[in-house]
Amino acid sequence: MATESPSSLFSNIPLPTLERPFGIKLWPIFSKAFEAVAGYPAEDFRFIPGKTPMSTLKETGIFIIIYYTIIFGGRELMRNREPFKLRTAFLIHNFYLTAISGILLALFVEQLLSTVVNHGIFHAICNAEGGWTQPLVVLYYLNYLTKYLELLDTCFLFLKKKPLTFLHCYHHGATALLCYTQLIGSTAVSWVPITLNLLVHVVMYWYYFQSARGIRIWWKEWITRLQIIQFVIDLGFVYFASYTYFTSTYWPWIPNAGKCAGEEFAAFSGIGIISSYLVLFISFYIATYKKDGKRPSGRKAVRRMSQAPLPDPNQIMHAATPNGTAKASGVKPNGSTPRSRKA
Repeated sequence: MATESPSSLFSNIPLPTLERPFGIKLWPIFSKAFEAVAGYPAEDFRFIPGKTPMSTLKETGIFIIIYYTIIFGGRELMRNREPFKLRTAFLIHNFYLTAISGILLALFVEQLLSTVVNHGIFHAICNAEGGWTQPLVVLYYLNYLTKYLELLDTCFLFLKKKPLTFLHCYHHGATALLCYTQLIGSTAVSWVPITLNLLVHVVMYWYYFQSARGIRIWWKEWITRLQIIQFVIDLGFVYFASYTYFTSTYWPWIPNAGKCAGEEFAAFSGIGIISSYLVLFISFYIATYKKDGKRPSGRKAVRRMSQAPLPDPNQIMHAATPNGTAKASGVKPNGSTPRSRKA
């Protein structure tokens, strides 16, 4: 019986190319899956403000208001109740967000790689034919919709009676608004923050998934580091694209690289929101991982990063005096003398 040679076996394996970076073409598979849900192929999708679901500022604003009403109202309802475990639901939530982020990231890479290599990065971030093609608009819109799925993160927090930090609540609501403004503004540079965010989300939601399974992971600190690096890169591209747009439009005598696609309100919202993210995440990183003035190491680092809850800003912290007594408001409970405790 004849057998195939090793060379012929490898010849049947599709090799990666610029148009097929993963060996096979992902878009036709995605389009059929899209058609099974929407009733028409992805190639026929058109984003039309006022007709496409969640395509108006009113719809986005109402959804964000409902989000904040639910989470803060839910926190009050849970105040005197036992926390829910929700382990299975939390596992499912983090797994499907990991999968969605990974699939969207792969589709973005397939659409953008040949454009960046063949036409350059400037064409990809400033030219509508590079960064605002019909397939990319489909992906931009789907990425925008996932921001509403991610709002469930906060619902799990209040149902499990975890603290609702300002950073978490602000970040989720602002991100939905940010994605909306860039979608309405036809911002060609949008793919840079989106792809970096998807990459971070693959790592982050996979961490949460494994953590919910009880697996300790040492690199939790790197998630925040990646987020900070992401925002620095985002702002570099957004500031460049905004500078290019405004100088070429209003001050052409100032040196610039040329025209850049997008709307002015989208540029301002992108700069404002992403800049606020950078400040808040750096503050969070310092408060969480540098609050003792030195970095933990070894098993202490793993324990602190994977087990310890985030500090409650409303909690009154008691400092220890040199003789071991507790120093707080100056009032001793029940009139008793505090006793020192051995380490």
